Amino acid sequence: MPPSPSRLIKRLPAYALNGIQVAAGVGAIQIVFALLAGPLAAQLAGSGAVCTSLADLPTTAGRSRQRVLAAALATVAAAALVEALRPHPLALGLGVAFVPLVSMMAIAWGPRAGPVSFAPVLSMLFAMSLPRELHLGAMQVLWNALGAATYLAWSAGTAAVLQPRYRRLALVSALRATAQLFRSRAGVLESPRFADDASSTRMRAWIGDEATLAEQLQAARDLLFDVPDTPATQRDTAVLLHAIDLRDVLLASRLDLDLLGDDELGRLLLRHVAEALRRIADSLHAAGDALMDGDASSLAGGDLPDPAHAFDQVHVRSTDPRSRLLPAISSRLGHLTRNVSSIRALLRGEPHQLPLTQTQLRMFVAPEGWPLAAVKAQLTFQSPVLRHALRTSLALGSAYFLALALPWASHPHWLVLSVAVVLRGNLEQTLTRRNARVFGTMLGCVVVLALSRLSALEHLIFLAAVGVAHSFINVRYLVTATAATVMALLQAHLVDPGAPIPIAERLADTLLGAALAWGFSYVLPSWERRSLPKTVHRTLLALQEYASLALTIDADSAVQQRLARRRAYDAIGALAAAVQRSAFEPERVRVPVVELTTMIDNAQRVMAHLSVIRLMLVRRRGEIDRPEVPAAVQSAAGRLAGLLDPRKLAEGDPPQMPTVLGLESLPVEPPMSDPVPWLLRRLQVAAIEAGKVRRASRATLGALKNRPA
Repeated sequence: MPPSPSRLIKRLPAYALNGIQVAAGVGAIQIVFALLAGPLAAQLAGSGAVCTSLADLPTTAGRSRQRVLAAALATVAAAALVEALRPHPLALGLGVAFVPLVSMMAIAWGPRAGPVSFAPVLSMLFAMSLPRELHLGAMQVLWNALGAATYLAWSAGTAAVLQPRYRRLALVSALRATAQLFRSRAGVLESPRFADDASSTRMRAWIGDEATLAEQLQAARDLLFDVPDTPATQRDTAVLLHAIDLRDVLLASRLDLDLLGDDELGRLLLRHVAEALRRIADSLHAAGDALMDGDASSLAGGDLPDPAHAFDQVHVRSTDPRSRLLPAISSRLGHLTRNVSSIRALLRGEPHQLPLTQTQLRMFVAPEGWPLAAVKAQLTFQSPVLRHALRTSLALGSAYFLALALPWASHPHWLVLSVAVVLRGNLEQTLTRRNARVFGTMLGCVVVLALSRLSALEHLIFLAAVGVAHSFINVRYLVTATAATVMALLQAHLVDPGAPIPIAERLADTLLGAALAWGFSYVLPSWERRSLPKTVHRTLLALQEYASLALTIDADSAVQQRLARRRAYDAIGALAAAVQRSAFEPERVRVPVVELTTMIDNAQRVMAHLSVIRLMLVRRRGEIDRPEVPAAVQSAAGRLAGLLDPRKLAEGDPPQMPTVLGLESLPVEPPMSDPVPWLLRRLQVAAIEAGKVRRASRATLGALKNRPA
């Protein structure tokens, strides 16, 4: 039986709902202005609305209002500049170079400023697209400004209405991203011990899913942690906190699994662990579906694995030392299943109590300010932001003057637009955009040709293209490129219906623009190795801070522990992102992959050990209340602080420590019976892993010095 329309609407992801909101706003603005002032005014106002809408993304109403206002102001300023310089082609070319130089500096405020930084560039190109015989002078800027202002009002109203749905969808995305990370981890566990193509692919998927989850968790924090305190938001906040803890426990679940060995029995045990992780992932995904539909009646606990019987079908002799490890693995699986059970119970409406106050939760919300100090800090030639702004300025200015010299100079803005949308801050994104832009333009031209006879539906098709292009820009850029081509061709046709649709010119400009953007990627490049030393130092500091707080037996430090944990995850994620992006760079300037991936792996292991230790100190405080525990914890804290101190990297490698504590070091009693020996061993292993992080850090920085770009 097909799902009902109401169920389909509930199943719309946030990006699709946002695209519908944007398309409806632009359409309403065009209709109103067409009725009041005619079709040309409607198209000009629609252009202002489209540029302003770039910053209208699923976030809190306050954040959306600030970003859309900034985009509206930048949109109008760029349109006014083009209108002032239009009579002077040479001066207009300098303006084409000036606008991106200024606007791209907004990236100093972080990724959230990306849509705002592109709004004036798109506004400039829309203003250039108006045929000479249709120029309206200052009235053109006025209609543009009125469209931008009207969309600002539309955005503020719809953002307030859609807030509850955006919060719900952000939480759903976080649960699904967590489920995907569980599946990726299961795939890594089933990979062969020695690296091959399959295991490398699974490891890359794991790293990519880690980055995706971090992004989804922060988006959910921003939407849920800074809103009025109601029963619904309290419940959703509690679910999100459980999802955040799940990532921590999942990271800890990898510990000691390498001790199971690579023989037939070891691989069989790992397959059972992987299967348990997949069942947990399925349960999390089902919880996300129930949350999206608003119906938790179908959630039950029977599909979760039973950790106590996870290895019942595997025969492990009592004399095999691996038998001592299985209770610890079962205990970790138990932590995971209990967290998922708590999420399902919350969705069914069971009572709950938040571990943090509303004031404490707001400390985890990403900052939204726009301080000028952030821009001033980037005014150095070594800054990736300034280099990208200069690169973009040179590329767009060159594209404009080249377009004037081409045989088809009727639409010089198209070549500039092709360069603007392809050229990104790093080579990886530029190459990805280049390919998607070329194929998307081809598909878009085919779509326009196929729909050319549906002239009565041109306005509806244009609005649909606006919504689709907006929706998929961060999801699948090929779809955005296709829709943007349809939108651009139809917009030019709607402004000047008598002119033919220049398909061939559009294709030629796209191919040439993609080639220009690719070439300018090597002008003032910001290779990953430039910022890698700072990222390595930042990671060590974050690990050192988290180690200090995780090894603190103090209930009052829970908030600071969570903040330090997030900073450490972000720092390790930045290292992983550097490895991924550098893979697209020229070989001679790539980061030292082996050394850096070793550091990432060891850093994740340290995080996992610290998470296990922290959980033991908090959850089993009464059982570990022995005289030797505080001294051992304090001693381990001192060792980790010294090993993870970036200032001591110049002192050389740390003293040699055991590289690994094998099966013989496992306590005889299972952790549920006597956790103290397991805690003491975990403290030892954490120090060993911290030493490996320091050696890998030194090896990474040494490789950079020995192989200058």
